[in-house]
Amino acid sequence: MNNIDAQSILKAFHLFESGAIDRIEAGTTKGLLQIHHHLFEGLFPFAGQIRTQNISKGSFRFATALYLNEALDKIESMPENDFDAIIAKYVEMNIAHPFLEGNGRSMRIWLDLILKKQLGVVIQWQNIDKHLYLQAMERSPINDLELRTLLQKHVTPEVNNREIIFKGIEQSYYYEGYKKEE
Repeated sequence: MNNIDAQSILKAFHLFESGAIDRIEAGTTKGLLQIHHHLFEGLFPFAGQIRTQNISKGSFRFATALYLNEALDKIESMPENDFDAIIAKYVEMNIAHPFLEGNGRSMRIWLDLILKKQLGVVIQWQNIDKHLYLQAMERSPINDLELRTLLQKHVTPEVNNREIIFKGIEQSYYYEGYKKEE
């Protein structure tokens, strides 16, 4: 794990340990910006700031920077009344990809925050295979059924279980290619 990743994961643990996560607005762009800022403050000069450049991954182009604020407003207004609607909102936020770096790590915490507030559950990320998750995320802009099914199998009402939260954070970083040094 490089130094930025090591520092960021400690900041993620601190977000929960300090109780700061409980003061973040669930399901809002502001809340996502707060999460990103907390994870990457002092590590990236753009921590907590919406990108102004176009970005892509492989052949997929994320939302155009010119219309990103407009897209984020629409995403924020999406319903959160059931699991399917919340995952649809998560998928749209992933398509927007509002940051230059750190989108996945920030958005998985954001998703859990919405699920906790609206449904009283969180995802047990540590039980979700990296490759199955990344494949489902890749296909989710076309159809999010695969992602919904994968995540639904791993929800738990143990929203305050420290072990589930911290193992989930570690798994989130693993999805991005980071490994804990032994």
